[in-house]
Amino acid sequence: MDNQEIARVLDEVADLLAWSGANPFRVRAYRQAAGTIRQLERPAAEILASEGTAGLERLEHIGPGLAAAIRSLVETGSLRLLDELRAEVTPEEVLRGLPGVGPELAERMVAALGLSTVAELEAALVEGRLAEVPGVDPRLAAAMRDELERRLGRPLEAPGAERPPVEELLDVDREYREKAAAGQLFTIAPKRFNPKKEAWLPVLHTRRGPRRYTALFSNTKLAHDLGKTRDWVVLYYRRPGEREGQATVVTETEGELAGRRVVRGRERETREAYARMREPARA
Repeated sequence: MDNQEIARVLDEVADLLAWSGANPFRVRAYRQAAGTIRQLERPAAEILASEGTAGLERLEHIGPGLAAAIRSLVETGSLRLLDELRAEVTPEEVLRGLPGVGPELAERMVAALGLSTVAELEAALVEGRLAEVPGVDPRLAAAMRDELERRLGRPLEAPGAERPPVEELLDVDREYREKAAAGQLFTIAPKRFNPKKEAWLPVLHTRRGPRRYTALFSNTKLAHDLGKTRDWVVLYYRRPGEREGQATVVTETEGELAGRRVVRGRERETREAYARMREPARA
């Protein structure tokens, strides 16, 4: 990863920590480290190669823990903490922690809008869709948005990444599910919905051209309640210079796409993609 990509990952860690209501000092540490890396005149990889992690630790706002995180991003393009946060910080958890929102209302919002990730929650707030859920009036929706912007220290934004072709998303979904079934992926132990603390959630890091992907099964309450934790696959993607995007792939249960893998929210494009591929993949 180059400096800009590393900085974006550190910013995403800070965002997820802020979404969950983590200690503001920890959030600020990742934000400040992102700023340091973003403004470097030398590549972080070059500093690491010539001076090791000690060279990174000499930079402003970079301590041993952050230096180790940057090293992981330089050498592997991934960060274990980010994978864990993506599994842990769910829309239900974020909403339940907001003033005026109880567990029942949080679950209703998530189910009504089909939210799988905090990126989808952010988009729903920006687009005003939460206010359409019964029990959520415009005043409450505005209060939720204000509180989350306060936590994040930035305005909420709709996703800005260019959406990949449906065929590409389906291919990453296929790779993930095949490797997960074969036991070829490292696994993490989510804290939520995991009383035995088992490492059951496989994580895939892969690429398609310039796009980096991370894939993992959905660990939301809704997925657990419906028995879909081995079906719903959340894909995170990013190209150099872009904000991260996200998509969810599920097995359709109704209509002409029943039994087929579908990119949620892009059903028409998925149907057209299968027509082009002629032999639709099945779950």
